[in-house]
Amino acid sequence: MTGPERADVRPPDADALAFLTRPGLARLWTAVRTRLERNGLRPAGAIRLDQLDAREREALSLLLARPVTGLTVTMRLTDLDTRLRASAVGRGLVAMLEELGPPLTDRRAVRDAAAAERAHVWSTARSELEATLLSAQPWAAQWLEEIRRGGTLARQDSHIAITVITQAIQTLGALFPGTNQPPTPATWGRGELATRTTGSAHGLDDGTLLSRLVLRGIALARGVESPADAPARRALWRMASVTPDEVSSTVLTYGLRPTGGTWRERALRERADHHMETHLTLRELRALRLEVPPRTRVHVCENPRVVEAAADTGGGTEPLICTSGSATTVVLTLLDALAAAGCTFAYHGDFDWPGIALANRIRHRYAAEPWRMRAADYEYLATRAQLHGTPQIPLTGTPTDAEWDPELTPTMAALGIALHEEAALDLLLEDLGTSVGTHPSGDSP
Repeated sequence: MTGPERADVRPPDADALAFLTRPGLARLWTAVRTRLERNGLRPAGAIRLDQLDAREREALSLLLARPVTGLTVTMRLTDLDTRLRASAVGRGLVAMLEELGPPLTDRRAVRDAAAAERAHVWSTARSELEATLLSAQPWAAQWLEEIRRGGTLARQDSHIAITVITQAIQTLGALFPGTNQPPTPATWGRGELATRTTGSAHGLDDGTLLSRLVLRGIALARGVESPADAPARRALWRMASVTPDEVSSTVLTYGLRPTGGTWRERALRERADHHMETHLTLRELRALRLEVPPRTRVHVCENPRVVEAAADTGGGTEPLICTSGSATTVVLTLLDALAAAGCTFAYHGDFDWPGIALANRIRHRYAAEPWRMRAADYEYLATRAQLHGTPQIPLTGTPTDAEWDPELTPTMAALGIALHEEAALDLLLEDLGTSVGTHPSGDSP
């Protein structure tokens, strides 16, 4: 519908409006609206309505000025448009449907505009790539084509997409400069690199679309697989001479006594001898020589309160490592190193569904034994809490199977009580102080 038609047409009178909105025409207008939006708002083609009821046949007969007596009717949109213009309605299909609302959408125009925006994104990306020395690298064209085929960038707003792909190209250009490029650092800090290419020190943080695109480029440049987890992402950054942040995240330890001879190992042994907990960063872990006596038993807990209480009591000779909730990269890095040194593991965590899921994860990765984490332990602690009048925490969420004890999950579901690790604190400290604790289920930790 043209602009003048919109401006010159007066609103339909009340009788015409009442006729157009009668229930017998509802299916017709829905079908016409769909066809118009697909046709670029042009009244072309035909529509067919099946299984007409008596009310619809009556309304269509009045609208078309001819009897509609069967169960099916076919109408050309041009004829319907002409009929409406010549009637008391006084306007064509497009104007009439917009009068009734909601506004029509020219879906063809929307598709064409979206296609034009996508084309602009990729033409801009190709131009940006050609402007750098990356264009001489075979992997760079493959990288850009993979991104285009993947569709992730196309789902972004075009302005965001252009910004992200441009920053990704600039970042890779900084990491893989040609011989004519200005000198760049031999090793980048990830925050420093992000600041240079995005203006924000957090621009290349894990989880951002930009970091994923850049890491895929690094993987192609180095001929390796894309990283599947956080440790692999860090390793890939280092392959491109980028140092990730290795100091802000820590793992809480107690009683860790590596046998190495450097000042780092001596410091850990001294802190353990003085019953002091220690927070270790990734940078410290990479510098440590984590050599320990063969078959050293490592207790692993979920909550920092267990470590705090162990340090307060000053007992225990075996290492205690805290995951501090869901185990992060730095926690897994320490546990991986201890596993490689031949340690064995015993794990305790919260008796709730996330706690069971984490216990399964630690068990799978390190063949960890349950540490007071069986059905009998849960029943004992739940009964004790009830006898002491401890306020109960409802067990919520989706049940998770405890893979080490088929009785634990149904027992928890039946009682419906969540028990945080602190509920077993006295028993855990007893185990840490004697290395073997009295176990309600008859198992040694």
